[in-house]
Amino acid sequence: MRAMRAEQFSGYEALKLVEVPKPKVTDGKVLVRITAAGVTPLDHTFLIGDFHIPEKPLILGNEGAGVVEEGGGADFPAGSRVMFWGTYGAFEDGSYCEWIAVRKEDLCLIPDNVDDVSAAGIPVAYLTAQVALTLAGFRPGKTVLAPAIGGSVGNAVTQLARSLGAKHAISSTTNHAKAEQAKTLGFDEVIDTSLEKLGDGVRRITDGYGADIVIDGIGGEVLSEALKTLALGGSLTTLGYSASRKTTIDVTDLIVPQASIRSLNMFRQPRETVTDAWNAIVSLLQSGAIKPIVAKTFPLVEAAEALRYLVEGRPFGRVVLTV
Repeated sequence: MRAMRAEQFSGYEALKLVEVPKPKVTDGKVLVRITAAGVTPLDHTFLIGDFHIPEKPLILGNEGAGVVEEGGGADFPAGSRVMFWGTYGAFEDGSYCEWIAVRKEDLCLIPDNVDDVSAAGIPVAYLTAQVALTLAGFRPGKTVLAPAIGGSVGNAVTQLARSLGAKHAISSTTNHAKAEQAKTLGFDEVIDTSLEKLGDGVRRITDGYGADIVIDGIGGEVLSEALKTLALGGSLTTLGYSASRKTTIDVTDLIVPQASIRSLNMFRQPRETVTDAWNAIVSLLQSGAIKPIVAKTFPLVEAAEALRYLVEGRPFGRVVLTV
């Protein structure tokens, strides 16, 4: 089968189209013919050698969608459309290929009203967003801030919080065109930080109250600024670093509101936590309360170009490979 494999962890040029054996079904795994694969910042982090160094060569791809061919049993009979997420593309070969053997517990049936391309970009963003909100103690009436409306997690948190009854579901962008696009798509609480500071925008929207929950997938200066928006007893969850791994914070931004900061690593989450998140997400997808946004698709052989577009082009929405 064809696969896009990182022969080294040295950059875009190291991602090569190769022919590898089609995987075989073993106990507990399901053979899935991949129709689409999500492209994530984590894929880029591995490709440039900026995370743990996994075994090489490595087929990238942390998430995907496809059709069950064998091994799914009664839960996932042959022909079922499924989406999946796990340690694929990180600690074992991933979804940038034509077939993959997926652990049954990592699969989820795709709702009938969701196409495969959209489904391929759901798992990482929405599972991360749902778990982060749950661990932060979200409940209806809370005010949530998730910077970067065009990014996968920022957009997913905003959609989920809004659909689950947040008083305010706030996001932001540094790009004026993206702010306008967000309005067109129905996101009416997006702060354009080219026009006002993040903290000023949050105070404006909340009449000075602030954010009960901040979910930050950006890091760097954004995290520092987001801390300043916390309401009394609020919390910030850090789970990404697309801007920078390093930041400087003013500890009084935590002390004065008696706020807290925590982290989230999805690879460390218990199976029950992920299952609960899947159930919540699927219900909202079926009702149309949330809808994934795909910015652009690329064929499998253009995986390097897709990653470059995601990281350097900073699109509004997901980037997906079609297989």
